[in-house]
Amino acid sequence: MSTAAVNPLALAAAPQVKPIAHWHDRLAHGLLLGVCAFLVVFLLAPLFMILIKSVEDKSGAFVGVRLFQEYFQTPALRLSILHTLSVAFAVTGITIPLAFTFAYALTRSCMPLKGTFRVVALTPILAPSLLAAISFIQWFGTQGLLKWMLAGASIYGPIGIIISSIYAVFPHALMIILTALLLADGRLYEAAESLGTPTLRRFFTITLPGAKYGLISAAMVVFSYTVSDFGIPKIIGGNFSVLALDIFKQVIGQQNFNKGAVVSLILLIPVLVAFVVDWIMQGRQQAQFSSRAVPYAPKRRTGFDALMFCYCLIVCLLLLAILGMAIYTSFIKLWPYDKSFSLRHYTFGLVDGGVISSFFNSLRMALLTAFFGTMLIFGGAYLIEKTRGMNGMRAAIRMLAAIPMGVPGMVLGLGYIFFFNHPDNPLNGLYHGMTILVVVTIIHYYTSSHLTAVTALKSLDNEFEAVSASLKVPFYKTFFRVTVPVCLPAILDIARYLFVNAMVTISAVVFLYAPDTQLASLAILNLDDAGEIGPAAAMATLIVAASTTMCILYALITRFLLTRTQAWRRPVTI
Repeated sequence: MSTAAVNPLALAAAPQVKPIAHWHDRLAHGLLLGVCAFLVVFLLAPLFMILIKSVEDKSGAFVGVRLFQEYFQTPALRLSILHTLSVAFAVTGITIPLAFTFAYALTRSCMPLKGTFRVVALTPILAPSLLAAISFIQWFGTQGLLKWMLAGASIYGPIGIIISSIYAVFPHALMIILTALLLADGRLYEAAESLGTPTLRRFFTITLPGAKYGLISAAMVVFSYTVSDFGIPKIIGGNFSVLALDIFKQVIGQQNFNKGAVVSLILLIPVLVAFVVDWIMQGRQQAQFSSRAVPYAPKRRTGFDALMFCYCLIVCLLLLAILGMAIYTSFIKLWPYDKSFSLRHYTFGLVDGGVISSFFNSLRMALLTAFFGTMLIFGGAYLIEKTRGMNGMRAAIRMLAAIPMGVPGMVLGLGYIFFFNHPDNPLNGLYHGMTILVVVTIIHYYTSSHLTAVTALKSLDNEFEAVSASLKVPFYKTFFRVTVPVCLPAILDIARYLFVNAMVTISAVVFLYAPDTQLASLAILNLDDAGEIGPAAAMATLIVAASTTMCILYALITRFLLTRTQAWRRPVTI
């Protein structure tokens, strides 16, 4: 039997048939599409509806930029823009030097109690921004203990907004600046010291240039937070108008949703500018801590260490005084007439008043947000970073994941009204339910959690997925057996971050709750409007207690898991 000779040229010219993708690759592609669809429906679509409503009148007729012209022709509304920007610049200009000095003391001195100071400085994160406003009213209000310090000025207005915002944003700025200072290369300081460079010159030629990107990033975060915050101006702002309050008044007070959309777009501009500046600065940032770098070890200087200790002590005492005043107010009968200890604000004000259900709604919403949000965000980041194919889809998801950081919560919440409250929307059933509160909170805090997940995944070698693919092992087995155990600290960190922010969020959910889904932070607003400052302080205290408990549980669980499942991280002694 003879066999025909095979012509290699003909074989090469024959069309090559691509191998059919494995079923688990197709599953990964389907999940990627699902993540992209989720972000499009729950992020892009609501924002697009705001743009549409801003060029329509109440009847739905197209009016172009007429509503914008009416807004800018109203002196009081134009003044809100000036007020918003002036407050934001003032808060940023005060907070950044305060946070930088605090971070400098933690990283460049040998003072005692560094760990304690750092924990105390981060406590404002655990409380809603409303707590600071309530506390400052008790300190400096018309019946406040220290009202004489204002020399006749009123705490209700720009003064109250500025100092309350400084308290709320201080830990956010501190964390960013602290990270920048910790990345300093000790070799630069050693070289400068050996050359006899004066301390002040070392500060301006080494420390500040090395931390400049961190300072810019912190400034942009503080500016964005202040511009978009709603709770503080609502409680302590008095008649001082800002853009976030204008949105609330247009939507809730006047039921003018189209004008609210106009104000939302105006509010979006300064936040987006800050976001773009921060993004550009991060792109220009270069690695400062190389593989040969030496961590900076401060040397003991008695006078400097004592000065830094005194500064940190004063800052921490002020922070504790603000938190302590709110807690104290919740445990006395009637401020300032009867200061005897009582639980009436918790029993009569919250339990008997039926308001305690709001706290349990917040707990439920926070737990659901932490669970499903962590699954979605970490799973989506894994699909982007560790699976193959659909490169265009990956780029689209990366872009969508970065958008929520530049969108104020009130803008996002108003977009949800326009999109999900539309009768023709098949998802209309979500409106006023717990689900929409969970989803909007996940979207609102998506970016930071996504960046945490991506950072953890990038530290994991891609060879795990390469070996799994060569052995035809489904990606989900690699995910659960390798990726999740290795990235467990980051996963827990995302869950804690989502829980704490879900407990304190206000702006993103203020338009979306129903009577049976009212949250604790919103109950504080309503109690304050009713003049019930004691129960409002009690609710804020419960939020702090819940957030603190979650952080303690996180620390204990993390320590347990790191010792039981992360033994490979510990150095091996031979």
